[in-house]
Order: sequence, then C-alpha cells, then structure tokens
Amino acid sequence: MYRSTLILGLVYLLTLPAVSAQQRPLPNADAFLKETRKHLQTDSALQSSYSYVETRKELKLDSQGRSTGESVKVFESYPGLPGQQRWERLISEDGTPVPAAALAKQDRERQKTAEEYARRLSNEPAKTAAQQRGDWEKAQRETGRTIDDIFRVYEIRMLGREPIEGHDTIAFSLTPRPDAQPSTREGGIMRHFGVRAWVSETDYELVRLQAEAFETVPFALGLLARMHKGSRLAFERRKVNDEVWLPARVTYTGSARIGLIKTIRRGGSSEFSNYKKFTVGTTTTFSEAKH
Repeated sequence: MYRSTLILGLVYLLTLPAVSAQQRPLPNADAFLKETRKHLQTDSALQSSYSYVETRKELKLDSQGRSTGESVKVFESYPGLPGQQRWERLISEDGTPVPAAALAKQDRERQKTAEEYARRLSNEPAKTAAQQRGDWEKAQRETGRTIDDIFRVYEIRMLGREPIEGHDTIAFSLTPRPDAQPSTREGGIMRHFGVRAWVSETDYELVRLQAEAFETVPFALGLLARMHKGSRLAFERRKVNDEVWLPARVTYTGSARIGLIKTIRRGGSSEFSNYKKFTVGTTTTFSEAKH
C-alpha cells in the first residue's frame, strides 16, 4: 500500500509542470497579436547581418508525389553589397565539392564587383548614399504594406499553447476572409492559402508556419501560370546565439501548370546553418555542411 501511494505521488509530481502549463491562462489574443505585429519583418533584413550555409534540395515528383530525381546544392551565403542581393558561393553540388579553380573564379568575380562598388562610392558618395537610402525606404514601405495585408486578408484565431523545441508558443489559425481586399500582390496570393502559425510566447517571434493552397492560385511567371490546390509550404525559425530568430528550414511541395499544357511537380527544402555575425573580418571558412 505504501509503495503504491509513493508511486502515485511521484507520477503526480512529474506531471505537475505539464498540467500547470496547460492550465495557465492564454494571453489576450488582441494584445498578443499587436505585439507580434511589431516583430514581423522580412527574414532577409534580419539575415543581412549574418553569413550562413544554405543546403538547397530540389525534388522532381511524378503524378503520385513520388520522387523521380533530386539535386542538392550547398552555398556559403554572405550579406550583399548595399542595393544588391546576397552573395552565394556554391561549394558543393550533389555531394561533390566544387573544385578549387571554380571557387577561385567565384571569388575573383566577387572581388571585381566589390571593387566596382568601392569606386562608385568614392566617386559619387552623396548620390550612392541617397540611392541606398531610397532603396531602403522603398523596401520598408513594401514590407509594411505586405504585413498590413496579413491582417487585412486573414481572420486570425488563437488555438492554444504548444511547446516547440523548449519554447512555449501560441498557435493560431489564419483563414482568408471571403471579402478581403488586399493592396499587394502578396496579399492577393494569401487569399488562396489556409495557414497555421506558432509564435513564441515570450519573444512574439514567428517560430513555425504551415500553409496549404485550398484552391488553384493564379500568378504571373512570364507566361500564364497556376499553382495547383494542395501545394504546401512549411517554415521553421530558431533563436540564434540567444539573440535573434532566423530561418532554420523551409520545405515545399506542389505542382503548377505553366502556359496551357506543361505541368511541373516539385518538392524541396532549404536548410540554414552555421550562422555567424558578419563583419569585414568574418572568416569565410565553414565546417562541412550535412547533406
């Protein structure tokens, strides 16, 4: 009898934290979303202070969703020069390291671009600075309009609290409003996707997102193109160096019709690792990425 009572007591003590976590009241939804909105910004802006390794996989799929081929590319990714995209240095393809001569060629091309930028900055400092400021302000406006469309397009409902990798998150469902009038191209695409999102309860940062097209999505891609119903996207972020939330993994799968006849089916992922705070003196040597 004593032993049974002791065992029951231990079980109670071990499960008490989990029970308490579930019983803890959820935050006020409106106040929580207001704080979350303040933290929404593009990951490209957040990543602009970091170098990292990206492992990019692409799958060709048959009509049953089975893989018929895979390609894997690994890049070292560095912040771009002002007004330019990030610099991606291909270091491996399908498990084979890029030869030293090819790496040297990439480096020479990058050095040439950097020198051209330095000359332009030296010759026209005021003009270059004004252009950079204008580009930044334009990007900020576009990001703000897209964020506004998230709250314009979706009916957002709090679902509950869920732990993800040691972080308490608040889960939400995002359902498009039938009468939504988005102001951006991105907002127009949102109307065709149902979304689940998980937000850090303490940091108000997006931790995970899953989206699925519930109807065919028309979009422009040179020729008329349509992304088919059932296409999916998943996105995960992790806290790096206990200071900033950055992308960890993106996965996608789906099909699209290009033009009037051709249908392509694809799946794939991008995994981000080896984040390093980037300065002029940041080393360009990374540990070997996992494939």
